[in-house]
Amino acid sequence: MIRDGDRFVRCGLGHTHWGRYGAAGLLVHHDGQVLLQHRAKLSIGGGTWGVFGGARDSDEEPVAAALRETSEESTLDTGLVRVRGLMHEDHDGWAYDTIIGDLEELPEVAPKSWETKAARWVPVDEVTDMNLFPPFAGTWPRVRAAMRRAVLVIDTANVMGSRNDGWWRDRHGAAVRLRDQVDGLGGVPLEPFDVAFPELVMIVEGKARGVEDSAHVRVVDSPGEGDDTIVDTVRELVGPAVDCYVVTADRELRRRCETAGATALGPKWLLNRL
Repeated sequence: MIRDGDRFVRCGLGHTHWGRYGAAGLLVHHDGQVLLQHRAKLSIGGGTWGVFGGARDSDEEPVAAALRETSEESTLDTGLVRVRGLMHEDHDGWAYDTIIGDLEELPEVAPKSWETKAARWVPVDEVTDMNLFPPFAGTWPRVRAAMRRAVLVIDTANVMGSRNDGWWRDRHGAAVRLRDQVDGLGGVPLEPFDVAFPELVMIVEGKARGVEDSAHVRVVDSPGEGDDTIVDTVRELVGPAVDCYVVTADRELRRRCETAGATALGPKWLLNRL
């Protein structure tokens, strides 16, 4: 099938690229292994190893393009991929986005189109031993550093208190409204990603308790002081492959969370993106 993005273009740097509207690829990993594609001889970069991906359509976002291309070129069920973020490469008029995601389990993956000679799970430390597609080889160190997940923990009482919208008259209702706004947050700039798609956790306390989870937000009722629950949540989350961010303006809470390994962000950072 010919798509409207399938053509070669020249970027402002004088390089020739595949993808009229840019291109995107998927770097999916599980337990220290990454899924790589052995590119068929007649494809671009034939004989080398890289990520599944290809040209974007004119109406297609990078994440959708990367998942579509991967499902066309391999048997991976992309519906199981948990997208964590993307790394963006700007070539002055042409761009490539590497979508980074992970899987709960390690499935068998096989070729599905003529573009793929083989698919293989490769230990992270052995990737540079492969004959890599040169553009992928150039970005691998940066992409490898982004094989992480971001979690955003929201101090609900503090964020609501930064608004002058009458939240004090109905704290539960205000918490529901904030949850619904946070549910549609989408991608945000959080290192090491250019755009991260964080897990979202709201901590509620007092009269705001009893708010249900939404499609993308997990709501945690604090049995006592919300600050203590937030710090406990951070301690449970922080790990070698997890970056935890706490949204609060409370100085003492920020200090406690940073001591526990989190990064603190102010309410304005969040509210400006809702």
